[in-house]
Formats: sequence, structure tokens, C-alpha cells
Amino acid sequence: MKILFIADPLDHFKIYKDTTFAMMEEAARRGHALAVAEARQLSVEGGRLLVDARGLTLTGDKHDWYRLAEVQRQPLTAFSAVIMRKDPPFDMEYLYASQLFTLAEAQGVKVFSSGQALRDYNEKLAILHFPDCIAPTLISGESARLRAFVRQHQDVILKPLDSMGGDSIFRVTPDDPNLSVILETITQRETRTVMAQRFIPEIRDGDKRILVIDGEPVDYCLARIPMAGETRGNLAAGGRGEARPLTARDREIVAAVGPELQRRGILFAGLDVIGDYLTEVNVTSPTCFREIMDQTGINVAGLYIDALERRCAH
Repeated sequence: MKILFIADPLDHFKIYKDTTFAMMEEAARRGHALAVAEARQLSVEGGRLLVDARGLTLTGDKHDWYRLAEVQRQPLTAFSAVIMRKDPPFDMEYLYASQLFTLAEAQGVKVFSSGQALRDYNEKLAILHFPDCIAPTLISGESARLRAFVRQHQDVILKPLDSMGGDSIFRVTPDDPNLSVILETITQRETRTVMAQRFIPEIRDGDKRILVIDGEPVDYCLARIPMAGETRGNLAAGGRGEARPLTARDREIVAAVGPELQRRGILFAGLDVIGDYLTEVNVTSPTCFREIMDQTGINVAGLYIDALERRCAH
């Protein structure tokens, strides 16, 4: 196959832990041709979806790890598969890219995950489709309602709807002397909608990232354990990753979420689970392939490329 990765600049990759690189490495091992581009290099001309892409060769050198060919403008239909792996934030440019992907899909391009799914599945709000799986949750931009939720549940997590990696997450209680300024800051003085969730104390045991590929779970999750004095387990916030077998409750959550992901054209998602509760459904550029592969020996990248090959063959 000829596979195009839409991603952030390659110089930003940390290949010892990068999931996109793991995908690229497995695809190249199987003999698939690779190309890369940034989302800003998509265009439409004469009704055709085009991309200014560069062929990618992996060198096997962990320091000087890639070679790029010259930029070539070509139709998206020239590729067997287009994989969207640009990191959030999900801003207007990300939205425009998803809309272009929908146009491309109408022209026969196979995009993973689909443009419509990327638009529909906000990584925070998506959990609301599965009310039996989540802790008490409020979505609002009104400080008074958020404050009342904090009073009701006593210990609450506040987070924006468009960030990643634990960015701008606050843990608050009713007697927090900074509660007013936190609410003003996170809602940008009631101009931005945010999520409030009852704090789940099982975070001490890890914020589990469960990988779901074509509707099916990988048998091990990565429990991201907060460092001392920290609420967030995100690896980007200093959390420590520990691979663990899925629990019965983990599999119940996947059984509820997986078929819907598959129906919507989401080939790969990362479910965040704390204790018994689903907290996020990550679809833009989920991570943790490498950590699970290194700790368990499971070829997660191989499972993903298997699924990609099946989808493209059909």
C-alpha cells in the first residue's frame, strides 16, 4: 500500500515512545510505501483534494531516523490510506482538515479516522454517549452552575474540552480559596464551555489508557500513575506508565464503546478509564503503543496495521 500520514513535523517526534512512529515502522517493515504531510498542506483545486506530500524512508538510526523525498503535489486518491495523526488542540484548522477529509472520502479516499468521526467525537464530550460508564459529570460555561456542582460533589476535576496531555486541568473543592479565579480562568469569564467531573480517588492506582483497534481492545492497558503530589496521571504531566491486563470492568466498558467506534469509522481510539469510570475517548492522536509493546511484547503496531490492511482491502 501507499500510506500518507498527516502529522506534526517529524523533528518533533520522540521515536522511543511515539505511537505514530511505531505505526510507520511496522508499515515499512511490511513493505508499504510511506509519505508524510502536515494538515496545512492539504488543498482543493478543480474539485480535487490535493496534498503536498513527501516520500518517507526510515533509516533505522535512532538519531538520524528519516529521509524525506522532494515535495510532490498529488491527489489524495493516489494513496491507499490516509492516517490523521496530528495532535490537538482541535482548533479551526483541525476542523477544516476534517471537512476536507469528508470531501476526500466522497471521492473514494480511505481516511482513518473518518472526518465525520473526528468532528463528532470531541474527546471529552464523547463519554456522554455512554452514561452507564461515567462518573457524575457537568458540561457548562456558567460559573454558578459549576460552583454548585463542586458543592454537591465536594471534590471535582475541571478541564477544558479542547486540550490534551493533562493541560489546564484543575482539582477543586468548595473551600478552595482560589475557586472563583479558577472558574474565571478555565471558562475565560464564562465565554468557554468546560467539563466538571466528580473526582475519582482511584486515580492513585492509575489513569488507564485502553487501546481499541477496529472495535476490539488490546489485552493490556497502560496505567498512568501520577507522580507524588500530582493529580494527573498523563505521561506528559510526569505520570509513570505501567502495563496491566484489562479487568472485567475494563472489558465491559470496551464492549459498550467499541461497536460504536467501529460503526462511526474510528479505527483506533484510546479510552481513558479511572477506577470503574470512562473519563475520555481519545480519537485524534491516541498514544501508548510503544509503552505497552516494550513492557508486554504485544505487537500493538502490528494489530493496527492488520486492521488498516483489512479496511483497505474491503
